[in-house]
Amino acid sequence: MKKFITISIFLILFNNLLHSQEKYTLSGTISEQSSNETLIGVNVLFPEVSKGVVTNEYGFYSITLPEGIYQLQISYLGFQDIIQTLNLSKDQKIDFQLEEASEMLDEVVITEDVERIDIKNPQMSLNKLSASTIKQIPVVLGEADVIKSILLLPGVTSGGEGASGFNVRGGAADQNLILLDEATIFNSSHLFGFFSVFNPDAIKDLKLYKGGIPAKYGGRVSSVLDIYQKEGNSKKFHMKGGVGLVASRLLAEGPIVKDKGAFLVGGRSSYAHLFLPLFDIDNSAYFYDLNTKLNYKINENNNIYLSGYFGRDVFNLNDSFKNVYGNSVLNLRWNHLFSDKLFSNLSLIYSDYFYGLELDFVGFEWNSGIRNFNLKYDLKHYISDSFQLTYGINDIYYRFNPGEIKPNRDDSGITEEKLIDKYANELGIYVDAEHKISNQLTLQYGVRLSNFIRLGQDELNSYENDNPVIFNAQTQNYSGAEPIGITTYKRSDQIKTFTNLEPRVALSLAFNDETSIKASYNRMTQYLHLLSNTNAPTPLDVWTPSGKYVKPQKLNQYAVGFFKSLQNDSYSLETEVFYKDIKNRIDYIDGADLIANDAIEQEILNGEARAYGLELLLRKNTGKFKGWFAYTLSKSEQRTPGRTPVETGINNGAWYNTPYDKTHDISINSSYEYNDKWKFAANFLFQTGQPTNYPSGQFVYQDLIVPIYDGQRNSERLPSYNRLDISATLTPRKNKNRRWQGEWVFSVYNVYNRRNAASINFSQNEDTRRNEAVQTSIFGIVPAVTYNFKF
Repeated sequence: MKKFITISIFLILFNNLLHSQEKYTLSGTISEQSSNETLIGVNVLFPEVSKGVVTNEYGFYSITLPEGIYQLQISYLGFQDIIQTLNLSKDQKIDFQLEEASEMLDEVVITEDVERIDIKNPQMSLNKLSASTIKQIPVVLGEADVIKSILLLPGVTSGGEGASGFNVRGGAADQNLILLDEATIFNSSHLFGFFSVFNPDAIKDLKLYKGGIPAKYGGRVSSVLDIYQKEGNSKKFHMKGGVGLVASRLLAEGPIVKDKGAFLVGGRSSYAHLFLPLFDIDNSAYFYDLNTKLNYKINENNNIYLSGYFGRDVFNLNDSFKNVYGNSVLNLRWNHLFSDKLFSNLSLIYSDYFYGLELDFVGFEWNSGIRNFNLKYDLKHYISDSFQLTYGINDIYYRFNPGEIKPNRDDSGITEEKLIDKYANELGIYVDAEHKISNQLTLQYGVRLSNFIRLGQDELNSYENDNPVIFNAQTQNYSGAEPIGITTYKRSDQIKTFTNLEPRVALSLAFNDETSIKASYNRMTQYLHLLSNTNAPTPLDVWTPSGKYVKPQKLNQYAVGFFKSLQNDSYSLETEVFYKDIKNRIDYIDGADLIANDAIEQEILNGEARAYGLELLLRKNTGKFKGWFAYTLSKSEQRTPGRTPVETGINNGAWYNTPYDKTHDISINSSYEYNDKWKFAANFLFQTGQPTNYPSGQFVYQDLIVPIYDGQRNSERLPSYNRLDISATLTPRKNKNRRWQGEWVFSVYNVYNRRNAASINFSQNEDTRRNEAVQTSIFGIVPAVTYNFKF
């Protein structure tokens, strides 16, 4: 018997030894050969064993495989593939450099690289645009624009022409987290929405998460727009830029220490206001911004980065009114490689949004804004080829300046007054796992623990029963309650604390290399709120933190999608259905006054919102003719029922359309490369009209006819929105062997001169003395010419 046991143990050990293999790790950084610029999302594949990874936000990759000889394939759209045989017999750190597929000007690239491995990736509800795609899309006044470009994607709409911000899956503009090199951007527009703050020449990578949002992101409940700037060319000095009808841009990059450090400096400015005096126009509006970035490679395991952005908008009206606003951000980052499997990034971030207003004819100036300091530490752990962990912590300290008024001349009669500053701290701790269960099933799951502390402020109103809004049963109206006292806090005091657990899960079930279904669930919490009297955000809107009287918004979002690669990846089809509900969405009582209000809690109630819909994206990825067709069918609603059986709530407690509800949204983007000299592009957009309110009647008061608005909220709509844009790009053939390379872009925005309604207002006609509807349209047909260059 003992002999039998001994033989059995020997056979088991021999079998384990026979079938076990030593595993080794291949890691490194992938960059662009001509500039040393690291590349994000490069595919590192081992096709024979169906294994692979993609580079992270800093170009780093790591994969662990059994010992053996493999065929390694590295691919990235727009660059030549690297295919080589690799003998993996020990841990190896290998950096690769990819060579551009063409020496011409930026190649037109449609959304993110379509590789078979993406079919199996559990990440869904994600869209990506390259800088070259953004530059190629026709936009108003001929200036390439990030925000206008993402509006062509399914599930993304805007508040209309000339409106800042964007809406994702029926969400409000303040529910989008906008990041530039990890720093928060609170206002993404120049000139009240005509341009975005992002210089396309400085952009390296852009991702829009609409759902399935990883646990490393928090603080917003609708979407994440994550943008990274280029790092600069550490090999040679280069410049690029463009000259347009209303604005120009210039970007310079080059080595600080060759192959070790680089700088990037880019600037933009509009100048149409310089020509207004020629037409005897005293008004002016212009913007300028600056992008900067420095990077230095200390050694193979350590890199440091310093990036910044500064932008300002200036609007003058007859020297009697001046409006200045803009963002300032700064980020100091340290990348450290602990081992071939553990990558870390430490960031110290400063972000500031400023809004200033001067009214000389009244005699005062007004300043407000929001400022934050953010400490982030993120780690990526490549535990095995089938299991990866991302985890980290970030802590944000906020200071809110609701407004400060000062006299700007001695005879103004204005008394200096400061609204009470607010302070808060937001902490997030997260862990996220990507787990490949089998060749068919991959999971991404994680959790974020968020903590928000409303810190002490100089004064805070107190109300009877802690109720700042009261309901009058006789008049059926809400109004602000009278404070019964004022409480004074020290800065270190905690007025209110919120803690929330935010689980995230996503899965991909692949039927084969061309077909998969994906599903995701998100819970997210938003502690900041944008208070606005308009349907679209404006610079005068005020951010306020959650606290004693304002609850944080809480989201649950569910999504299921079908993904198909067709004709050897020449075409791809993405369809998704989604449903999301949001608790504690702010609603305003009738007649709410939000401007310079130190007791904003008296004007708002907590309600709920929901949105659901279907998205479809069909893309053609290869050939001379490329493009996509996007369609969204959706519904976005909000309601605020009464807090007691006696109260009516807002809109009688019934669901009503949010201002960003668009039933149908169709976008078509196409490009055609006729030859190496001419390229053509076109966009077509159709959207259901924006919800609005029309008067239900009128009455006469002192010979004035006054319209009456007493119907259901947002029960009417503006006319449907549609337009066609076209462009032609001329690249002279003499560019081919010259250092200076240029191109001409001829574009026509709104080809058939559609007068789309930005709003419809009702007022009394001075001649007929009767009420009439007056439509306001921002743009008709707008031709433009832009010259782009680089050397």
